[in-house]
Amino acid sequence: MGNCPSELLQKKKEPKQLQVKRKPPIDKTEWDSYFDENGHLDKSRDFICLNILERGLHPSIRTEAWKFLTGYYSWRSSKDERLMVDNTRKKNYEALCEMYEKIQPLLENLHRNFMETRNNISYDIQRLYDKDPLGNVIIDKKRLEKILLLSYVCNTEAEYQQGFHEMVMLFQLMVENDHETFWLFQFFLQKTEHSCVINIGVGKNLEMLSDLISFLDPTFAEHLKGKGAGAVQSLFPWFCLFFQRAFKSFDDVWRLWEVLLTGKPCRNFQVLVAYSMLQMVKEQILLESMNGEDIIMACNNLIDLDADELISSACLVYAELMQKDVPEPLKEFFQ
Repeated sequence: MGNCPSELLQKKKEPKQLQVKRKPPIDKTEWDSYFDENGHLDKSRDFICLNILERGLHPSIRTEAWKFLTGYYSWRSSKDERLMVDNTRKKNYEALCEMYEKIQPLLENLHRNFMETRNNISYDIQRLYDKDPLGNVIIDKKRLEKILLLSYVCNTEAEYQQGFHEMVMLFQLMVENDHETFWLFQFFLQKTEHSCVINIGVGKNLEMLSDLISFLDPTFAEHLKGKGAGAVQSLFPWFCLFFQRAFKSFDDVWRLWEVLLTGKPCRNFQVLVAYSMLQMVKEQILLESMNGEDIIMACNNLIDLDADELISSACLVYAELMQKDVPEPLKEFFQ
């Protein structure tokens, strides 16, 4: 298993009592200081990832940092090499768009799944709220729809699922160009081991979440297996959207996602996040002896969360795990 911030290991409070004093995020001045005159990183990948876990990224550098975190850029690349990569990614994206235009009639005529998926994407996009609090349009729905369709056609591992439109929207808000949105999303899925994909990683997440509850909190586990039967399995939207709807702002979503990309303090950190969220409603669930439907409702009411507090809570769970004789399946999952 990986490392956890030392100050979190020393905390004794329960997650819900945490008062997180976050250090200032990595800003542009500090980020620029990580590179030598040729644009090679002077700092190690571990150093940068641990700092992102503990501090986060300033919005001004998030796009560039995410290109390293996702694998869009190599950690060993120079500035000139990154310019070449950007150019190549753009050309490859344009080639994919041309290919799609050519095969679209064939897909429409021969593949029923394509028509169904295209209709689902169109429906999801139309329902998507595209304005900021001042009423300004912040996303281009046509461009978003095109990227989602292209992703569906090109990504054989991750078929389109409801919620992808909300995830890709956040990538579109982060970067300027469509090719960046497309490739960052593809690399994000790969880097997170397709953990948000229903037919790949979501089931495993739910299985490991159940095992984690049984190991760390047997009393709660018994209630969930009894009156709360099926409740944990019904939490799949948390993983499908990587908790996007639980936060108070897009910045909080990006904050958690960039931690997931670091692989710190461990792999599959999203399950520790889900466990921490369940702990927030545990007292209410047990006190009111809630059944499955009520438990799901209580979990769905977890909104406007603060990412730093949740990350700190999940790190505390990880610290607790490190002090125990963890069953092999859990150990392998998180190491």
